[in-house]
Amino acid sequence: MPKDRSLNFDPIERAFESWKDHWGESTSMLAITSVMRAQQLLLARVDAIVKPYGLTFARYEALVLLTFSRAGALPLSKVGERLQVHPTSVTNIIDRLEKSGLVARRPNPDDGRGTLAEITAKGREVVEEATRDLMADEFGMAALSPEQHRTLFTVLRDLRVAAGDFGV
Repeated sequence: MPKDRSLNFDPIERAFESWKDHWGESTSMLAITSVMRAQQLLLARVDAIVKPYGLTFARYEALVLLTFSRAGALPLSKVGERLQVHPTSVTNIIDRLEKSGLVARRPNPDDGRGTLAEITAKGREVVEEATRDLMADEFGMAALSPEQHRTLFTVLRDLRVAAGDFGV
């Protein structure tokens, strides 16, 4: 879904050159600006793919997480922990999925105060269909080779580890 490219130059590279002239060379500025722009492009692409299913990528990720769970259900706190999002975001995601009939809330039998989010049969169908479409489009990353996908993962994983995103 590329847009009309009205610029005949790379604005990030141009900003890097201006940055060098003003503050000195910063390859980290070059990298972060590229990562942030790539994130915008990829999120727009995957959201466009899952939109026909009434999903956003965040809701799709929640459905995948529930699909991968042993019982198809997880406490809302675990959903937030695994998706690495704020509890308010989890509530919003599950609310939307529940309104669409893709997830049902039920009491947590192991915790009288807790609530489980459980994927429904309709949710399982939708996640399968959306996954087929995302995989056919290579999650918006078809311009890169499988080797580049792995390299990108490794580089970004190092950054995540250094930031304490998870323990190793």
